[in-house]
Amino acid sequence: MYTAMALSRGFSSYLVTPRELHEALKKNPPSPISTDPRVIPLCASWFLPNDERSGIQVFREQRIPKARFFDLDKAIDKRSPYPHMLPDAKTFAAALSELGIRKEDTVVVYDSKELGIFSAPRVGWTFKIFGHPNVHILNNFKLWVEEGLPTESGELYSVECCQYPIPKLDESKVASFEQVKEVALDSNKEGAEGVQVLDARPSGRFTGKDPEPREGLSSGHLPGSINLPFSALLDPKTKAFPSPEILRSILQGKGVDPNKPVISSCGTGVTACIIETALDVAGYGSPESRKVYDGSWTEWAQRVRPSDNLILKTE
Repeated sequence: MYTAMALSRGFSSYLVTPRELHEALKKNPPSPISTDPRVIPLCASWFLPNDERSGIQVFREQRIPKARFFDLDKAIDKRSPYPHMLPDAKTFAAALSELGIRKEDTVVVYDSKELGIFSAPRVGWTFKIFGHPNVHILNNFKLWVEEGLPTESGELYSVECCQYPIPKLDESKVASFEQVKEVALDSNKEGAEGVQVLDARPSGRFTGKDPEPREGLSSGHLPGSINLPFSALLDPKTKAFPSPEILRSILQGKGVDPNKPVISSCGTGVTACIIETALDVAGYGSPESRKVYDGSWTEWAQRVRPSDNLILKTE
């Protein structure tokens, strides 16, 4: 559901094309002086720990002019032993205040050109569940660069901080370890709710054939879960989300039932949000019956006991 303000800027869907964002920025550039709502490009580039690149590095190398950088490793629950778990409302508000983002601003989150779509959906989802009224995902920066749209490089420039109001987290959109464990234990049992756990990790990690990128973590999968590698939801050439029709076809082909609840999972809760975004864009199933497992496989593989038999391998 989008407000009239967002629609008036031409963003009629959650995914925004490079051309749409470019036109919106020309009409309404982020200005330190104006108090009017602005369109703010927000780079959320992030790479796996076994990758030599970093989000801030690619942001400095090439970005949308006047973009700001959201650090997925900083706006987190610092007490959690698991990586980049959701921050509390105060930490989220503080991160946005520091970035100079106001509640009335339209935020368009984007990824690195190298990965196309990877971590931006996680940040977009975070904004949504903390109730930011107007947030969208750029589909994508790789195409922005290829279409010859303007970019800049260099160090971060300072922005005018503001006071972002402390929001309320919509906890109904987040799956806990206990909820996921209940689903796994109920798998294939008579009378179970039939909650589908969709796992965005590559098939080798899902089957247990390939190792996890985090050392010492067992690979494998939850009982009854469906492997839906996030790459299967993206166009192989553009690395962008395809049309809603194509996404629906992919989801149907993977055996995802639109009439059953869904919990999206992955390694650490990042690419699970690619599945969540695909379901949203495809209009597949009820938004009220979808959750993201924040701790995902990193939490699961560390917390289940071997005697539970809740890590399956099918290599």
